[in-house]
Amino acid sequence: MLALRLTRAARPAVQLRRLLVVAASAGTGFLLLGTLGYALGHPETPGTALPRLAWCLVPLAATVYLALAVARTDPGTRPRPGLSAVGLGPARLMAVSALTTALSTTLGSLLALVAFLHLRGDLRGLPFDSAAAGFLAAGRPLPLPGALTLLALVPALACATVALALRPRDPRPGRRDARPLGRFGAYGHTSDRETFGAYGRFGARLRAPARRAESDRGAGEAAEGARGADSADGARTDGAAVSGAGTGAGAADAEVHPDVAGALAPPPAPRAAPAGLPWGVATVAAGLTVQAYAGRTVPALVHLPADAVAVLAGWVLTAFGLVLAGPGLTHLCGRLLQCARPGALRLLAGRGLMAEATRIGRPLGVLCAVTSAAYALTSLSHGPAPAFGPLTTLGALVVTGCTVATLLTAAVEARQCRAETTAALLRLGAPATMLRGAAALRAAALLVLFGPLTVAVADLAALPSAR
Repeated sequence: MLALRLTRAARPAVQLRRLLVVAASAGTGFLLLGTLGYALGHPETPGTALPRLAWCLVPLAATVYLALAVARTDPGTRPRPGLSAVGLGPARLMAVSALTTALSTTLGSLLALVAFLHLRGDLRGLPFDSAAAGFLAAGRPLPLPGALTLLALVPALACATVALALRPRDPRPGRRDARPLGRFGAYGHTSDRETFGAYGRFGARLRAPARRAESDRGAGEAAEGARGADSADGARTDGAAVSGAGTGAGAADAEVHPDVAGALAPPPAPRAAPAGLPWGVATVAAGLTVQAYAGRTVPALVHLPADAVAVLAGWVLTAFGLVLAGPGLTHLCGRLLQCARPGALRLLAGRGLMAEATRIGRPLGVLCAVTSAAYALTSLSHGPAPAFGPLTTLGALVVTGCTVATLLTAAVEARQCRAETTAALLRLGAPATMLRGAAALRAAALLVLFGPLTVAVADLAALPSAR
């Protein structure tokens, strides 16, 4: 009931993002049911339905990724002060997010089932002059358990992904033992470095306690001497001098304590760059290699032969490499914006990209992969264009729409995370035009970096087939 109330009371922008999840789930569910219909209509060749089912993994992954991005930006399930007192802790909010995702994806799957049954003619006859009867197996009975199993894939995977990504984590750092470990796992108390063989030298372990006791005794005598001198000085002074000395001591303590606090609490270290750039480049190279040995012609990609699974594996490797390399490339773009004596505008844009590298870089990598795949298919079309079927067109629309919607949702999440920084800059007198200029500069820099990269990956993917 709480998830239903939060869903109903959300703002129009949040409802629009949830409707996008519903539409993506409906499209993916219809593609899965279309694969089932193709298998029912071609019982003599059961192996040809497996590559089609494998290609459905791409829109399935895109839909789950969109559902996760929408769940991250949902303001109704964001942790706020005071919610734990009424029983809405991090675990309960995570469950509400997963349940809200389940409601959206299940609604989309039900819409896909209704549309599939309507096009098959199981509800009110065959519509559109029986145009969809060929690839949906209209004259054959539909196995309901198989259809429900395929439709349950999207809600189950989306809920599991949201629950895993939004699970409560302990914000406290791990405990560190204050007692350092000495040689052979024993607790050590000295900072003296021991050379090789010093542990087994005769009398080494016996002299160490004596040295520690002597040093402790010397430190105690020095402290007692200092306290005696302070008491003698205090006894020789009058009341005014004592009060003045107390004031001076208080001022000295006030000056010492900030120094000690500053020494004990150093400034936070700068955020390190994402470490996935080399692995991403290696994975992209592996994916392009697999595509070079698998794909040969455009009809092979359209009519889904036996090597279509290898082509899909190559594209998945390439997309995964671009997703790994996306945060590193975004961080590098932010650094390049700040080089060569930057001004306030370039500093603001560059630091923003560096802070949002992981959040923005991964959707940018997915968009780069999808765009490069579409560009490669377009560049391979020589002469007459290949005849794409309705299911292929629907799959392309689902993947492209989910990718663009995920990128826009990630931009909304980044804007929500830097809302406090933006408000602080406005309070300090920063003009709003400078903030808009920094946002435009970030978008232009990302376009300049990722645009040629997309074209280069698409050309490399299409090069073996173009020969």
